[in-house]
Amino acid sequence: MGEYVIKLPDVGEGVAEAELVEWNVAVGDVVQEDTILASVMTDKAAVEIPSPVEGTVKWLGGEIGDVVAVGSPLVRLEVAGEGNVAPGAPAEAASDPEPAPVATAGTETAPTPPAPPKREAPRPASTGAPRRQGDRPIASPAVRGRAREAGVDLRQVRGSGPAGRITHEDLDAFIEAGPQPAAGLGLRPDTSVTDVKVIGLRRRIAEKMALSKSRIAHITYVDEVDVTALEELRAQLNKNKQDGQPRLTILPFLMRAMVKAIAEQPAINAHYDDEAGVIHRHGGVHIGIAAQTPTGLVVPVVRHAEARDVWGCAAELNRLSDAAKAGTAGRDELTGSTITITSLGAMGGLVTTPVINHPEVAIVGVNKIQVRPVWDGSQFVPRRMMNLSSSFDHRVIDGWDAAVFVQRIKALLETPAMIFM
Repeated sequence: MGEYVIKLPDVGEGVAEAELVEWNVAVGDVVQEDTILASVMTDKAAVEIPSPVEGTVKWLGGEIGDVVAVGSPLVRLEVAGEGNVAPGAPAEAASDPEPAPVATAGTETAPTPPAPPKREAPRPASTGAPRRQGDRPIASPAVRGRAREAGVDLRQVRGSGPAGRITHEDLDAFIEAGPQPAAGLGLRPDTSVTDVKVIGLRRRIAEKMALSKSRIAHITYVDEVDVTALEELRAQLNKNKQDGQPRLTILPFLMRAMVKAIAEQPAINAHYDDEAGVIHRHGGVHIGIAAQTPTGLVVPVVRHAEARDVWGCAAELNRLSDAAKAGTAGRDELTGSTITITSLGAMGGLVTTPVINHPEVAIVGVNKIQVRPVWDGSQFVPRRMMNLSSSFDHRVIDGWDAAVFVQRIKALLETPAMIFM
């Protein structure tokens, strides 16, 4: 028997280190060639690390959230034969080629969806007392995500893995067993504290938001828009759309209105390099669409919106949204925006204060559409109203210019025929 050391390979993008976001194996597991061992992340690029050989896991080189340097030992396997490390030699002496990373969401290579985990038949539901209060359940991020979606408290699930680790099979068995009997009746205080380590995409989001708020002097301008005519036009276009055309939401109309408004105010479509003191005004309008995914907030980019009509914007928006939610969007599809739209759809509230996507200088926030009474000069009439909450970098965009920009978008949306002229 020998030892085979797998090092963190060069995951591309010119980076020297990556964050460990998930272990797919534990010490003692038997792995086959191409078994996914771990997932690492750099920027918004997630990469899965496969095993190049068959063997038994002897050692794991880090904990979730650790930052690992490229070339550092990641996993040690016990293998048949000599392995790639001489007995007693340090792990750095490993000489066999490192495994090629498998690109997933956010990488520059063509994404390959990860194979679904192999599941055994559900085991009988675990019995016995739940995990002691205050003990943190041990489970992978994938298991935790499934538990959140199913409304399962992992403290009530017995783990069958090493050190009580909760596996997918343990969760399946718990869900199949149905609701667990209550320990007792009556109300009682909950003194538990759950520690959630900020890792992966959530860490990237936190860093980006902190950068934006610390560097950009935000000014937020809010105005209401009467979208009654726009909604009537949108319904008519959807009713008469041709086969193959996407269903229109309000966002493609907003995108086209922004393109027209930017043509009159090019300073809005820019990046501000505050370290160099240079504003980069872009001719192409690359609109980022903030989208919520199971793993967190990402911003897929509709490139060259100025060269797309309403249908073209809608089709590209649908494609990118599906890819982002499935985790297959490439890095080039998640970067490079020059201005951003953020929308919470039906949950959009009345007013928001959007955070600018650094280094951009503007972001347009869409709030939900509501029927409100509007005075037409002689009486109150019901109209479909929507607020736009837009933030601007006040270091380079004056309040007057911000107001002119939003007012131009408002005029286009309230008279939607102008969008097509």
